[in-house]
Amino acid sequence: MKSTVKAALIPVLLLLAWWVGTRGNGYSLIPKPWDVAEEMWDLAFGGINDDAFSQMLLTDLIASASRVYGAFALAALLALPLGMMIGRLQVARDLLDPMFQLLRPVPVTAWLPLSMILFGLGPKSAFFLVALGSFYPILVNTIFGVRSVEPRLFEAAAMLGTKPAAMFPRVVLPAALPGIFTGLRLGLGFAWVVIVVGEMTGVQTGLGAMIMDARQLSRTEVVIDGMIIIGVAGYLSDRLVMLLGRYLLRWSPQHS
Repeated sequence: MKSTVKAALIPVLLLLAWWVGTRGNGYSLIPKPWDVAEEMWDLAFGGINDDAFSQMLLTDLIASASRVYGAFALAALLALPLGMMIGRLQVARDLLDPMFQLLRPVPVTAWLPLSMILFGLGPKSAFFLVALGSFYPILVNTIFGVRSVEPRLFEAAAMLGTKPAAMFPRVVLPAALPGIFTGLRLGLGFAWVVIVVGEMTGVQTGLGAMIMDARQLSRTEVVIDGMIIIGVAGYLSDRLVMLLGRYLLRWSPQHS
């Protein structure tokens, strides 16, 4: 209970400062907290403004969530085996790691024009950009997790009769799981960060598309609502990954 109160303290103070800063002002591009709350209701249920944004919350959220989780799953499917290979095999590290380290600093926004050339306008480009944003955090943390396995574990496993072919599933993978789950958390978080950029590629529905349309129409309250929804969705997604990690790592004293 105390931790919940502490966690709510800063948001409440920021909300209060926002209300004080906008109180008594006439028309402004910075809306009042009540205007944002009212627009959130209209996004969800309609009946207030009855414009193009009314009752679009669920549609846009489902569209963005499907892209985020689908692209995240694809990124994990590629990054996990690659990270394990690079972390464990010297030949894979020599062949692949320099290329990934060269491409990793390139921001997702720089890939935007190329993605539209390769995949055209629409959901495919958005999917590619979100998957790209998720890929590198998962890859880097998987490599780090695999390379951080202590050599003494291999010696102990060999003394207990573990064959070399079984070292990876019985020693490397369990020891690397904390680093892997850190990468999965970061990758899913980056997927929600990149979704706004990804949906700048001409998609019709999605939270990013909603934010961009609202920006063009100077509907700042809709922009803020979109930011809030993405933040809440990203937070809940992170909690789910954390719960899964705690379950799979329940044997570890640090994660129990």
